Amino acid sequence: MSDTATAPRQPTVPTWKQAAAMSRDKGVYLALILLVGYNLLFTSNWATVGNLKLQLVIVAPIVIVALGMALAIGTGGIDLSVGAVMAISAALAGSFLNAGVPAVPAVLLVLACGALVGALNGGLVAVVNVQPIVATLAVLVGGRGLAQLIATDQSLSVDDAIFLRLGSASLLGVRMPIYAGVVPALLVTFIVLRTTFGRRVVAVGDNPIASYLSGLPVRRTLITVYIVSAVLASWAGLVVTAYTTSSDPRTNGLLYELYAITAVVVGGTPLQGGRVRILGTIAGALVMQTIVSTLNFHNIPDSVSRMVTAAIIVVAVYVQRPRAGS
Repeated sequence: MSDTATAPRQPTVPTWKQAAAMSRDKGVYLALILLVGYNLLFTSNWATVGNLKLQLVIVAPIVIVALGMALAIGTGGIDLSVGAVMAISAALAGSFLNAGVPAVPAVLLVLACGALVGALNGGLVAVVNVQPIVATLAVLVGGRGLAQLIATDQSLSVDDAIFLRLGSASLLGVRMPIYAGVVPALLVTFIVLRTTFGRRVVAVGDNPIASYLSGLPVRRTLITVYIVSAVLASWAGLVVTAYTTSSDPRTNGLLYELYAITAVVVGGTPLQGGRVRILGTIAGALVMQTIVSTLNFHNIPDSVSRMVTAAIIVVAVYVQRPRAGS
């Protein structure tokens, strides 16, 4: 008899399951590499420094909103109000700045108002027990109306030089909107990977009942998630307002909730919650923006771009769906 212990034989994982897991975890990065490679080979003037900077500026507010959406979806919820929060942010920024409020206090006031909207969302979800999709849909509809009311249903021109630097200034050759996206991305990544709050978000999304029974502050976690999501959406609204030099509540943030959900799902965060993929979310936003820019460079109508986006959403949700025995 041998005195050497033999490790138990590990069950063989079918190849198709390995491929499925790979597609869920790494597919977004492969898609991004393929898209970039295609454009380098077949799209004239796409790889210029000016165009790449422009694409990063355009995608920055989408990334910001998608970060908050990833947290909400990670808890098993969703935040459909982010576009409306961006509109409220734009309306308030234009109103404050045109009333003579200095740029920094105006920005802080706008972010504080965003936090209040997030607290409303979180309260409806965590305290009143309204389904997240219903609660945030109500705020989406009401919030857009509130934004138009604040701005008296018109676009407000913004000319505060300090505030406009958020959309036009550069540092070390990099536009400020890009920094405005990178900084919150780093912060949210740290929160998700290195803090107790990040672990609670995943735990609540995985099993809220078990989390409650084990003593986790489920309600506080949910409320905090929706506050963070709304503050990030407010920040994105400010970035867009500074970049466009106007605050139009009718267009600012329009369809951004769909862009954010697409980035999160394509990036590998499952809609049923229990997992948050921040880097994948950023890659998902870059994939979607690269697709749009590719179609634009090849003179494909915007209507086709929207249909392609819809198809990608369906495929991404199909890939991310839970499978029996997995």
